[in-house]
Amino acid sequence: MDHRIRIVGLGPGPVEQLTLAAWEYLTRAEILVLRTERHPCVAEILARRPPTAHTQSCDDLYAQHAAFADVYAAIVTRVMALAQSHTEVVYAVPGHPCVGEMTTPALQQCAAAAGIAVEIVAGLSFIEPSFAAVGVDPMDGGQVIDAMMVAQQHHPMVDVNLPLLLAQVYARWLASDVKLTLLNAYPDDHAVTIVQAAGASQQQLTTLPLAELDHGEHFDHLTSVYVPPLPPHSSFTALQELVAHLRAPEGCPWDREQTLLSLRKDLLDECAELLEAIDAETDGSDHRAAICEEAGDVLLSVVMMTQIATEEGRFQMGDVVRGVVTKLIRRHPHVFGDAAVDGVEHVLANWEMIKTQEKAEQGVTRGPLDGVAPALPALEKARKLQSKAAKAGLLDRAALAQADPALAALLGATPDEARFGALLWQIVALAHAHDVDAEDALRTYTVQFRQGLA
Repeated sequence: MDHRIRIVGLGPGPVEQLTLAAWEYLTRAEILVLRTERHPCVAEILARRPPTAHTQSCDDLYAQHAAFADVYAAIVTRVMALAQSHTEVVYAVPGHPCVGEMTTPALQQCAAAAGIAVEIVAGLSFIEPSFAAVGVDPMDGGQVIDAMMVAQQHHPMVDVNLPLLLAQVYARWLASDVKLTLLNAYPDDHAVTIVQAAGASQQQLTTLPLAELDHGEHFDHLTSVYVPPLPPHSSFTALQELVAHLRAPEGCPWDREQTLLSLRKDLLDECAELLEAIDAETDGSDHRAAICEEAGDVLLSVVMMTQIATEEGRFQMGDVVRGVVTKLIRRHPHVFGDAAVDGVEHVLANWEMIKTQEKAEQGVTRGPLDGVAPALPALEKARKLQSKAAKAGLLDRAALAQADPALAALLGATPDEARFGALLWQIVALAHAHDVDAEDALRTYTVQFRQGLA
């Protein structure tokens, strides 16, 4: 005989929100399994069922298992056992069976393997009444994410310029974890709204600063949190849209004329200005506004270059981000794998080893001095070349530092950053007195040093 499981959505609130089909199945089913009796319409459904009908709740399984995954697996096992011994089983879940319901796909998979048909009987999800409660049309770009997913992140993987609804914030500890993640992208005084029992007669809204999200006892299985967007132009995608607009036919003539080559100097200049803003804080003053602005200019340069590459069909921002994220995960096996490290030096050694392996897989043999960008400022380029040459046994940095005793003596008995700066300052003046550009001179010497080892 044919067997069937009907997964019926109870909706988020009272029986008035049930579909007619759902009401018929729930009240007339010979076998009814409730994922939970903790739902506003269950009492009335049970009152309308025939006395001989079998009804079973799965609330006992929540008490038997500590992890939700184990609870859901036990529920699926229970429903499947009933379905194999009865022609039809109705399994009722809160909301819509296909929205935030982990048991639905698991049941579908098990039933398919057992040759049992599964029918979905739709129900109103929590999404529509929750957005309606806060006066937001989800078609305006609403995002809906399980709070558990956000709680496990260190930065919320959302667009901060779009409305955000966090579902199933069922406990205060979960709200606390969610808050810590959100604070990495939203200010602590950002007003959020706790939505309880959306669409039901006992619906309640509580608006408070994000920093106080976990300060109350507002949380149960019918709780969501609404996070409104940040002010316009606050997201990375907003910057991408703006740059693409500037490059479009109706955009800016100057921006449309730029190429990867023409933006090289701009990128170097913006990086230098960012470093200058950071250096300005050495006196203990607060230059956060300047650093923020200059960091934005560096980011603009990268987004502009990527937009140009996108238009040329070379790569897109997704390729850039995916590449660097994949690389960082691969080069941090002590964080994302099972490798063990003993301090920073071990981390750096692993990093270099992994880089060498990557190049080998690409058919590239890395030399001991590879990986030093030609466009680096001369001082930084010299530092990196010396470091790599010393690691490869091609240079004794200690001996080099004492190669000219008179020069070393200029630093005094206790050399510090200020003395080194003064000495370099004097060397630049000496070069200028002899019509030599100190930057070019050092850059040329680094090239000669590298060629001498080739």
